[in-house]
Amino acid sequence: MKYIIAMIQPDRLDEVLAKLTEKEIHLVTVSNVVGRGRQKGIATVYRSHKEAGSLLRKMKLEIAVNDDYVQKAVDAIVGGARTGETGDGKIFIFDLEQCLRIRTGETGHDAIG
Repeated sequence: MKYIIAMIQPDRLDEVLAKLTEKEIHLVTVSNVVGRGRQKGIATVYRSHKEAGSLLRKMKLEIAVNDDYVQKAVDAIVGGARTGETGDGKIFIFDLEQCLRIRTGETGHDAIG
């Protein structure tokens, strides 16, 4: 079992979710987050004044999958999020030690779905 965290551009969310659905990956948690990477923020114009922004809006996707779905999930995220520009995002993959479905008491692979 793996836990995948992906940071993507907000305008790419619908495309990424569509690609995940094509790969039969439906269980996704999405959060609005702010952060910065190599670009260290961008300059913005607010009320006719140029202001340097130090944090950028991103979407954070969290996905728990069984091992046979890891590459499918990564391919879907990359396929939906990649524009070729700086700031496309990152994907982090962690080992998931345990999963428990509260409603049924199922654990491990069965609990993920």
